[in-house]
Amino acid sequence: MNKKLNTIELFAGCGGLLDGFEQSGYYRTLACVEWNKKPIEVLIERLKTKYNYQNADEISLRFDIQRTDELLNGWNNDIEYVNSVGLKSIIDDKIVDLIVGGPPCQAYSIAGRIQDKDGMKNDYRNYLFESYLKIVDEFKPKVIVFENVEGILSAKPQELKYNDEISNTDTLENNEDTFCLAQNEINIIDKIKHEFNISGYEIIDDIRKYALIDLSQYSVPQQRKRVILVGLNKDVFTENRQNILIDFYQRLLPKYKGNKILTVKNAIYDLPKLFPSNKEYTVEGKKKKYSHSPHKTVVKDHYPRYHNKRDIEIFRTLAFDIESGENKYSDIESLKKLYFEKTGKKSNIHKYNVLKWNEPSNTIPAHLKKDGLRHIHPDYKQARSITVREAARIQTFDDDFEFSGLLSADYEMIGNAVPPKFALRLANAIYDLIKEQEII
Repeated sequence: MNKKLNTIELFAGCGGLLDGFEQSGYYRTLACVEWNKKPIEVLIERLKTKYNYQNADEISLRFDIQRTDELLNGWNNDIEYVNSVGLKSIIDDKIVDLIVGGPPCQAYSIAGRIQDKDGMKNDYRNYLFESYLKIVDEFKPKVIVFENVEGILSAKPQELKYNDEISNTDTLENNEDTFCLAQNEINIIDKIKHEFNISGYEIIDDIRKYALIDLSQYSVPQQRKRVILVGLNKDVFTENRQNILIDFYQRLLPKYKGNKILTVKNAIYDLPKLFPSNKEYTVEGKKKKYSHSPHKTVVKDHYPRYHNKRDIEIFRTLAFDIESGENKYSDIESLKKLYFEKTGKKSNIHKYNVLKWNEPSNTIPAHLKKDGLRHIHPDYKQARSITVREAARIQTFDDDFEFSGLLSADYEMIGNAVPPKFALRLANAIYDLIKEQEII
């Protein structure tokens, strides 16, 4: 029987990454941290009902990771967060083998930078990785896993100066102890690599070549690329670390690729059809106006947000255009023109995207909480955006994964999550790495 490895998960969300690691059977969750209320509630329930963690309430900490000292040592009488003894007491004398997680990606995402007037350069989330590393410094795991969006490779936030006396010519290389750049911007991935190294962890040198992973190759039916940084503890992996990391990215992880690229049809075709209707329905105990009729067979979280008649007609038009093969709206300019004709508003970007049955979905984002215009169902007769369950399917959450029941919160936590089926494959590959290096 394989020995289980002890893990801590930071920035846990609703538990997509954690779910994959638990599915592997190789890991035991010692603690997880998430500041957002709804995701941590969902995560606690999943730990209890799916993985039989009787202490899920105690080991799942809702707290601000930036308050690292309190997170480690405990807090009480906080008006926002439930009292806790802190991570150090929860972990006690247990060995931490692995710390996993990825800070919120909005500050690094290209879409986020486009929408923000300052390009997210002043967003505090650019530096949440520093809080991650403080937890790493405390527990010194064998391996760390740091996940984020592709945009982290090009993000350049405003520099946070540590020592104003350092001159403009000083650089990362010649100021190991008092690192500071005097320029206005810094490539964040270089800073992360540097700080990981200072903390005693080595990551792959060529991140774009090796660590930028196309998740569609790992049975995730969507276009989703993520940077997966694996850090090796230099006191545990004492030599050949770059060779070990290259082997991980070129051999260990790729052996868990899927046999084929999965499509939207693979993910959601079998779900009940939901057609436009103007009646009032009560769904899952909630009475409100729904634009689409629920199917007699109730599938958890499978009902769309309300759509007005104008949007229903637009969805029908666009989906039929693809299904019929007319392709009148196959380019950006025609989509922008349609948006203006239907709404009277102009937009510099096209608002609409219809999913295609025989292709992977576009990326499922947290933005789904605001609207579903870029995730229109392929069936023109249904004329709607995708449901929470369809988004969850495309993100590879199992149907027994229960969310909060609040549309906005559920779309957001699904979009923010690491797809569990990829997380499972990543977990297996990490276990292989540790086992082959004989450090279990």
